[in-house]
Amino acid sequence: MKKLFCSLAILLMAPVLSSFAQEKVDKLFFDMRSSFHQELTDGEYGSQLVGEYLNFHILGHLSPTVDYRVRQRLNKKVFDERNMFNATDMMYINWQATDRWSFLFGKHAVLIGGYEYDAVPIDVYFYSKFCNNLYQGFTFGVSATYKMAENQNLVGQICNSPLSLGFQNIYAYNLAWCGQFAPWWKTLWSFNLVEDSRKKMINYIALGNHLQSGDILFDLDLMTRNGLAQQRFLLNDFSIISKFIWSVGAWNICAKAGYERNDASNVDADGQAYDLVIEPGTTYLYGGAGLEWFPMGREKVRLHAVWYRDSEAHRHNFELGVTWRVNVIGRP
Repeated sequence: MKKLFCSLAILLMAPVLSSFAQEKVDKLFFDMRSSFHQELTDGEYGSQLVGEYLNFHILGHLSPTVDYRVRQRLNKKVFDERNMFNATDMMYINWQATDRWSFLFGKHAVLIGGYEYDAVPIDVYFYSKFCNNLYQGFTFGVSATYKMAENQNLVGQICNSPLSLGFQNIYAYNLAWCGQFAPWWKTLWSFNLVEDSRKKMINYIALGNHLQSGDILFDLDLMTRNGLAQQRFLLNDFSIISKFIWSVGAWNICAKAGYERNDASNVDADGQAYDLVIEPGTTYLYGGAGLEWFPMGREKVRLHAVWYRDSEAHRHNFELGVTWRVNVIGRP
């Protein structure tokens, strides 16, 4: 099955490779985030000035129907013996074959539903345990998108498993619906079959919901994870994540909270966990709130003040920081 899919991908690319023309760079830019991070744990105070992100982006076209994208994290360890593209989030080529069909090849996000997972990392101040513990959220693979109707896309993907440490001959098989029920309700839902390093399979069902009315935005992500031999499937290993943003002029008022749980009984006969990301016996609650200010427009500079806390470390986190973007080629 895997060999057949790869052979079909090569055949599909053949006519594209022979028609490359009009190569160009549409956008080239850097974005950065740094902050003054403070912690308060049982009355003990600590602080540090940190650089959190330094990213390089390049987007362009090789022909009218073929585009590409690269996003490199310049402050992340570049080479790992198991994953020499460790610091590369995206490195892909996309072919718009027809009005309805497109095919993507290379390194890109594993197609797992939910808007927290899908968010641009530089825009996220604190993550759920699932997103924090996932071995890799971006892997090499192939995706096919079928446009069913306006704003209704069905996407299939075969890629290296997000539970692998690099390239380990284990895979994920993903199907997602990127659509909407109404102008104010968009969806990012997925069904995933993911192999782990033991060659065992786990199923994710992730339902991301993006609700927006005027200047108010609300995201609600529901996710359940189930080993194929697990006895109870629903509400036994799950995440519930919500985010609220109210935009007032050049300001955002933000809040976010999540609850994650994996029952201690979710182990096999040998005592091994079905879920390698959220450990059995885990109950995790986290949340926080903050302000964002865009003094030069929403694409150039963002200042933020954020507080958050979780039920595991019992630590109050305070962060004051700035995110900025420098365009070398192109405009936002």
